[in-house]
Amino acid sequence: MATRDHGGWLNQEGNGVLIAWMGLLNGDDGRPISLGDFADFCIQFAGTFGAGGTIVFEGSNDGVSYFTLNDAQAAAISKTAAALEQVVEFPRYVRPRVTAGDGTTNLACHLYTRRARI
Repeated sequence: MATRDHGGWLNQEGNGVLIAWMGLLNGDDGRPISLGDFADFCIQFAGTFGAGGTIVFEGSNDGVSYFTLNDAQAAAISKTAAALEQVVEFPRYVRPRVTAGDGTTNLACHLYTRRARI
């Protein structure tokens, strides 16, 4: 069980950025990131889920209590296979967390977002 750093701003295209957490194993979470200047989160999960592998995408406004965020269909973002989802909520902090899996579970989480236009 470890907290994995995000890969930083891996790709910047105009006003959009791609952030990645790689090598997420069973019990790991991603280091939370605050993206206050950004909006319209699109999250992608990929990798080896293994037996019972599950990853969630969570948010928090206080950086202490985290809650599973929802997709555009109002379903919790909790995946047992590769997926791409739009995120409805916009909390101060976001992170992925692997909640189940086995010794082969090794996941990647890619978050694409764009700078809000005011």
